[in-house]
Amino acid sequence: MAFAVLQATFLLALLSLRTYQGEVLAELSPLTPASLKISFNSQLQHLYLQWTVQNFPDHQELKMIFLIEISRIKISNVILVETYRTTVKPNQVIHWSWKSKLPLECATHFVRIKSMVDDARFPKLSSWSEWSSWEEVQAQRPLKPNALFVFPKDKLVEEGANVTICSIWGSNLKDIFCYLEGELIHGEQLDSHIRTFELSNVPFIRTAGTNFFCTEKPTNITNGIVLSVSHVLEEPKDFSCETQDFKTLSCTWIPGVDTHLDWSMQPSQTYTLVESFSGERKQCEHKNLCNWKITQELQETYNFTLIAENNLRRRSVNLLFNLTHRVHPLAPYNVNIKIIDATRAELTWNVLARGNYYTLLCQVELEGEGKVIRANVSVKVSGEEVFSELEPDTEYQVHIRCADAGHFWKWSAWTDQKFRTPQAAPSKAPVVWSKVRNENGSCVVNLFWKPLSKHHASGKILHYNAITESLDKPSRVTVHSTSGLHNSMELRLDQCAYQIKVTANNSAGQSPASVIVISGDSGQEEVEEEIIRRTEDGFFVSWKPLPGDKVIGYVVEWCARLQDQSCDMQWRNIGPNTTSTVISSDVFRPGIQYDFRVYGISTERVASLMGKRTGYYQELVPSTNPQVAVNNVTSHSFILNWTDYSTLNQSGFIQGYHVYLKSKHRQCQPGFEKAIFSGDSVCKYDIKNPEQKTFTVEHLQPESSYEFLVTSYTHVGEGLNGTFRTVITPDKLSPTLVQIILPMTFSVLLIIAVCYWKSQWMKETCYPDIPDPNKSSILSLIKSKENPHLTIMNVKDCIPDAIEVINKPDSTKAQAMGTESELMKPVYRYLLQKEHSGPGPWICFENFTYNQSDFDTGLCGHVPVPSTDLRWQQGLLTPPENLLNTLERSYTKTLGEMRAGEASLNYVSQLASPLYGDRDNISNNLTMPEPCSDYKMQMPCLTPPK
Repeated sequence: MAFAVLQATFLLALLSLRTYQGEVLAELSPLTPASLKISFNSQLQHLYLQWTVQNFPDHQELKMIFLIEISRIKISNVILVETYRTTVKPNQVIHWSWKSKLPLECATHFVRIKSMVDDARFPKLSSWSEWSSWEEVQAQRPLKPNALFVFPKDKLVEEGANVTICSIWGSNLKDIFCYLEGELIHGEQLDSHIRTFELSNVPFIRTAGTNFFCTEKPTNITNGIVLSVSHVLEEPKDFSCETQDFKTLSCTWIPGVDTHLDWSMQPSQTYTLVESFSGERKQCEHKNLCNWKITQELQETYNFTLIAENNLRRRSVNLLFNLTHRVHPLAPYNVNIKIIDATRAELTWNVLARGNYYTLLCQVELEGEGKVIRANVSVKVSGEEVFSELEPDTEYQVHIRCADAGHFWKWSAWTDQKFRTPQAAPSKAPVVWSKVRNENGSCVVNLFWKPLSKHHASGKILHYNAITESLDKPSRVTVHSTSGLHNSMELRLDQCAYQIKVTANNSAGQSPASVIVISGDSGQEEVEEEIIRRTEDGFFVSWKPLPGDKVIGYVVEWCARLQDQSCDMQWRNIGPNTTSTVISSDVFRPGIQYDFRVYGISTERVASLMGKRTGYYQELVPSTNPQVAVNNVTSHSFILNWTDYSTLNQSGFIQGYHVYLKSKHRQCQPGFEKAIFSGDSVCKYDIKNPEQKTFTVEHLQPESSYEFLVTSYTHVGEGLNGTFRTVITPDKLSPTLVQIILPMTFSVLLIIAVCYWKSQWMKETCYPDIPDPNKSSILSLIKSKENPHLTIMNVKDCIPDAIEVINKPDSTKAQAMGTESELMKPVYRYLLQKEHSGPGPWICFENFTYNQSDFDTGLCGHVPVPSTDLRWQQGLLTPPENLLNTLERSYTKTLGEMRAGEASLNYVSQLASPLYGDRDNISNNLTMPEPCSDYKMQMPCLTPPK
């Protein structure tokens, strides 16, 4: 009861006190801001304000509102009006700050404040006070007339931030141009000497910063800044801690991009590791790794905080874990390989031991020949593993790693070891095939074998042995060897049957023998060849089985049919119960013909030919068209011939030929049909027999032009378009005229040849050629002293002699002939006169016509003449140059005027001519006539009188 009375009394007194204080405050002056002070930080672009409240009552706390105005350049240019609410105590200094987007150096700022009590207890004080006076802030000293500045200086921002840059200049400068990384940039003009530039989302360009400068033209006054743009600090990723030896915790992370900048603007970010349970802190030396020492008390739980920070930002990540769950074992060591034999090996290794209570799970991988064998082994201190079924002469590589078997965290690093198994003898006989042919009375056997696989070779094959044993003479055994690089061998055997064993050999031994038996007529059977078509899977080859149970299998061999390449023989062994197979190969090519042979292998290992097949992997159109010859062109037909065209070695099986014919008549002959060829209308004839290589084009028009083309075609289509050739048919009369003209021409030529031969005979008989004086032997008798080189006898060197004319005409005939001679020009002869001792003078004619009787006697003929003719005879003894005139006057009768028997002339060549100086000394004592010259005697042919 007493307590209730006391409580009521206290509340009444408190209420009375507050009422009194309110009355007192109501009587006080308004609370006005006072003592305003302003400072700034140019680098941070911050304004710092501090002030007090005037007339503030003692022992009171009031909620107040302050209204702050900031102007720029001039008081009237208010850029910020901001309300600041706070609780004020007596004598408290109030603080407020503002960050300017524009560098403070760019313009003068003005600040003022007014306040108001925001307390429901004092409603009468909830009115604004008067403004404080304007306070001016100048971060830059007054500019000189020629000054030019760019702000902010040493600005550091993150990539993607927004930055405001300004340029200010003095009163003497006018044309200011600004550039960002060399490119002209335009800004906002605050007044005549201030310009601002808003850069949004600035990129990172280089660690040296981004260049911004301004210049005045034409004075080239320049000023600029380097804007340091940093990469954004990233939060560490994949933060993890683990131990390998329970002595040290290794914490790692991905730091992200480095925020280092040049010019000491910002170093690389730093990393700090803090453990909250122990309160310890460690500055990390590396960007992605920090080692933490484990205490002896073996703290099991850790709570780490990784802090990354630079000058602009701070980031952190946390990690809470149990130490025993973060064990990363060390890699196994002391790894050894023990080779047992060519197919087995033993592997041993050790791990870091932590006692019998700690077990590791080790994974072993054996890699070789493209295969990987894996095995898991539980290990406390050491482990072992035995590998079997290895390949001989094969290189293997072993990989081992371990992890905590109880709480798996991570595998250890791999430990690798290589080893190679030794060689072993080949485990399989070579797959052998043979081709037999007769050559010069002996059997030529070509052996082929397929190289053993690496699994069956068990090492490097050094050589192959072929052992031939005669079945007729078992003691005749010969060993043939060839290099292991070869897969064929040629043997020359006689006609006897042979057994051949082929083995492959390496350094460890030889393989089982592959046995084949041949005879002199092996594989020579005549079998008809069949055509097969390729299916989707390959060539389907089938055959009839051999009768009885004497067959141990079949062999199908195949080879490409090429003109200029040797055959790459391939074969496949087939079991005795199989009668078909599909042959496919990656080496099959379109347009190539392949030949297949099927052989049956008897129990005696003798091969007999059972069938021949041939086909194309993919038929193509013919590669060439026939070369056609045109024969027997008549007025109504002509024959086309292409017998030299081979249907073998084509790009497909030739199915036939197309004969195309074009003419101006535009009508097709019987058997032809109209078709379109290269856009032109033609007539086509289809020859379905590929062996028919001649064709007669009939029912043609005489004197007409025809164009033809012959193409071959396969199952796919016909060959390439060729060029049409032209044939012109003759008219109907041409053959008849040829039959008549040819015999007549031959007859005329024969008559001309006979007449020519007859005329030549008449000429040689009646008119022989006159001898050449230059070739006469008489020239050798002339010895001229004055001209020893004279080789041609000159008439001037001869002394004319008398001419003797023997006339036996009747007086009447002589008179008639004398009259007739006046109408004819006489024939003259040059004469030489020589003295002799005979009864009368004798004469010689020079070289023209000779008397046969005188020529036969070898002497010059002479006849006696009357002495009365001596004067005439002396008259002839004139110089040679006057001889012609004398003869013209005296000799008026020619040989042509005399009939046979009427006159007799003796023509004798001059035997010798006197030398030039001896004409007056002609000898008068000739006793013997000189021999005549060896000129050919000529007889005149006198035409009998008509």
